[in-house]
Amino acid sequence: MDDSSGRPVAPDRLGGLITACSRGDDRSFAELYDVTAPRVFGLVLRVVRDHAQAEEVTQEVYLAVWRTAASFDPAKGSALSWLMTIAHRRAVDRVRSAQAQTDRDTAYGLRDRDRDYDVTAEDAHRSMDAERVRKALATLTPSQAEAIELAYFGGYTHREVAALLKLPVGTAKTRIRDGLIRLRDAWGVER
Repeated sequence: MDDSSGRPVAPDRLGGLITACSRGDDRSFAELYDVTAPRVFGLVLRVVRDHAQAEEVTQEVYLAVWRTAASFDPAKGSALSWLMTIAHRRAVDRVRSAQAQTDRDTAYGLRDRDRDYDVTAEDAHRSMDAERVRKALATLTPSQAEAIELAYFGGYTHREVAALLKLPVGTAKTRIRDGLIRLRDAWGVER
């Protein structure tokens, strides 16, 4: 491991920097960061495979180092191993978290997706409704049926229906109204 000037850093020097960090020495922390950040970032990047996330995880690693430096014990292993273990664990946690989020999104999407449109059922309902309309229209007088067909299926206004049937407007309105009453009764719709 080299320092910022390219000179090698002794393993016990890294341990000393971490120990100094545990006492709140920000200069030692800055030196530790300068010496180890490229290696930590490289490890994290290999695990998360995303540059932006690797930068975030590397930042989390050094925050964890600053907070937990007092837990470093040189008798249990080297400073570099301790630091790289923290980095690897944080990177793996990020990958697992991202995978869990993807799994939740997928499960949510499958559970709450719109149901497929049932064309057969819709066609059956439309056919049944059309049959009911035909039966209801059969209960109308020919003059009522003609006036309603022009007004509702042809899209004509009351005045236009009257002009097409050569009737007074009041008579056309009466035929349409009476026809609608009969249709309502035939369909069984309450007032």
